[in-house]
Amino acid sequence: MPDNLHIRQPQDPQRINVNEPWEVRYWTNKFNVTEAQLKQAVKAVGPMTAKVKAYLGK
Repeated sequence: MPDNLHIRQPQDPQRINVNEPWEVRYWTNKFNVTEAQLKQAVKAVGPMTAKVKAYLGK
């Protein structure tokens, strides 16, 4: 099934998928961080949004 380009937010807001460029853009904007900072946070604590948010101090 192809991606729905009309989706403005992740389908699973509890997980961050750094393999989808549009999701990376969404989360970097939401947390006001760079792509590198987001990917480092996911690498450090995993893809769960709450853990990434805490890691980033947001």
